[in-house]
Amino acid sequence: MKKSLIAIALATTFLGGCGASDVNTQAKETKTEVTKTANTKAELGSFGVDLSARNEAVKPGDDFFMYASGTWYDNYVMPADKTRFGAFTGLAERSEKQVKEIIDDIASRSDLNAEEQLIADFYQSYMDTDTINKLGITPIQSTLDQISAIESTDDLTKVFGAAWLTGATSPIAGGMWFNRLDPNQYEMSIGASGLGLPDRSYYLEDAERFVKIREAYVTHIAEMLAFAGIKDGQARAEAILALETKMAEGQWPREKRRNRDLTLNQVKRADLPKEYPGFDWDVYFAQTGYQVPQLNISQPEPVKAMIDLVNKQPLGVWQDYLTFHTVSNNAGLLSEDIYAASFGFYGKTLSGQEEPRPRWKRAVSEMSGTQSLGFAIGKVYVARYFPESSKQQMAELVENLRTAMGQRIDGLDWMGAETKVNAHAKLAAFNPKIGYPDVWQEFDGVTLTNKDLVGNIQNLRQFFNADSVAKELKKTDRNRWGMTPQRVNAYYNSSFNEIVFPAAILQPPFFDPNADPAVNYGGIGAVIGHEMGHGFDDQGSKSDANGIQRNWWTDSDRAAFEAKADQLAAQYSKYEPIPENFVNGRNSLGENIGDVGGLSMAYHAYKLSLNGKEAPVIDGVTGDQRFFLAWAQVWKEKRTEQSMLNQLRAGTHAPGRYRAQAPRNHDAWYKAFDVKPGDELYLPEDQRVRIW
Repeated sequence: MKKSLIAIALATTFLGGCGASDVNTQAKETKTEVTKTANTKAELGSFGVDLSARNEAVKPGDDFFMYASGTWYDNYVMPADKTRFGAFTGLAERSEKQVKEIIDDIASRSDLNAEEQLIADFYQSYMDTDTINKLGITPIQSTLDQISAIESTDDLTKVFGAAWLTGATSPIAGGMWFNRLDPNQYEMSIGASGLGLPDRSYYLEDAERFVKIREAYVTHIAEMLAFAGIKDGQARAEAILALETKMAEGQWPREKRRNRDLTLNQVKRADLPKEYPGFDWDVYFAQTGYQVPQLNISQPEPVKAMIDLVNKQPLGVWQDYLTFHTVSNNAGLLSEDIYAASFGFYGKTLSGQEEPRPRWKRAVSEMSGTQSLGFAIGKVYVARYFPESSKQQMAELVENLRTAMGQRIDGLDWMGAETKVNAHAKLAAFNPKIGYPDVWQEFDGVTLTNKDLVGNIQNLRQFFNADSVAKELKKTDRNRWGMTPQRVNAYYNSSFNEIVFPAAILQPPFFDPNADPAVNYGGIGAVIGHEMGHGFDDQGSKSDANGIQRNWWTDSDRAAFEAKADQLAAQYSKYEPIPENFVNGRNSLGENIGDVGGLSMAYHAYKLSLNGKEAPVIDGVTGDQRFFLAWAQVWKEKRTEQSMLNQLRAGTHAPGRYRAQAPRNHDAWYKAFDVKPGDELYLPEDQRVRIW
């Protein structure tokens, strides 16, 4: 139910060896079939928005989220295996079913190529619960034995260094990323890690809900230790909680960890013993084979605090800590009783999920990551489900948004000419990636079986680790993707100055080739603008057109920008989804700038697309209303309270309810929905945040 930070970090590094893509041919062959079966009607409603989801009894100016989606919200019953449901979730489920069809088709055939055989074997090993249940905890016994045999700090450091490969956890962790001062180079980034609860605040706050979570966590730790044959579980679990509490005290709050000025601290390998003494870095790096001539310590003081704990806390407590996390991190791959215990805490207690997801969905999720078979599956997914016409239409939208953003930069009254030159250079250098990679991940040398799930996972980790080590000192691969095509999401990579849109997000309600243009601009157009906006948010704006972290602003322009960003952070920090638990406007600032700025770009581009003409009124809804309704319905969602708390404390995005309210910063929204002073969302003009 949880991943160690190092696994997450490495999951966004190298995508392995690449070969020539045959997807263009496949996509063209599929295109004819897609065109023949394509509907000429919008998927949602008559023009691309589900008007039946609205609650017209709610004034748009009081709660735009409930106005746009309130009837749906009031009537939707959360499935027992969900903690959240919304537009993203619906598309993700569609993608899961499509991937399941791909896997079922592969499994039914005997004439499989090498990659298809890997997919079939992995899936069968995941679904073979009889074998998994018979094995119990034995698939990770060798790691548990290594932990039990720890007799020195060096032994402990070895286990920390190999944590990602074994599924253990380390208080000092990270992965290979890009050199922020030279994006043509890879560079290891290391920070503080190792907590079992979602955020440090879960350990440090005295509110009753957090006290109860910690009590349940101790009970859960003892339960998981028992699977490894550990006795006196309660006392040892309390010692683990005490250790993790000390770790939490030494770590930075999330909003501080976002600050790229604070997290850029490059160190030569030879200087590590002097600058970060008390930790055998050679032993640590030797476990994965990285040479690490230079690295970045993203959190200097917290890393020093973790080193202090490594040296001062009893080895026995560290052994128990590692035992618990190794069992916990691997629980989804082990027998059903171990998984059920893990789900009881991480699913029910922490997230409010009543039932586990069906096993086939968990299998699809495990297989679909960038450090698994995600690109082998993605190649087939694109050929079957992504028409080339969607890629072409998306490319046109990106260029329309680029034009709109350029015009908006020209019109900024708070930015001077010198900074505008640099802003235009960065905008012109944006590299859009749409749908799928131009070159695909290869899996030569991977060996999987249909009877050894944990062994398959470990073989894949070893494969990707070896490939990453082999590329460590080479020029960075600009063809790499940090998401697979079947992932419903998008991202901006500041080091490559690229905006990336996987195929799976290019579907309704985000994008529908048969929808009214206002809807597509309010949906995927604003998403494009959002990702572009990340290049100009409070942190992305610290990198230039070439992806190099440097200050390309004049001091006065930067100060003007920061004042606007502070205003937006304060605006979002007033939202209170749960009593006494507010949106962290500072931690979510980059995403909120992306939303507010993305809407501005998309609306500007929509108006340009009309060529001075008035948009038609459809079903009584004006073009501007359709634009903003499309945006709001993209962010419709329903959550359990526990999931909402996790989002507030550990997430970087504001909850969907508040993302839907972003139009309150746009003058056109006030006119479109006749929002007046006295309405709850009304902001006087001087309080509306207009950055981009």
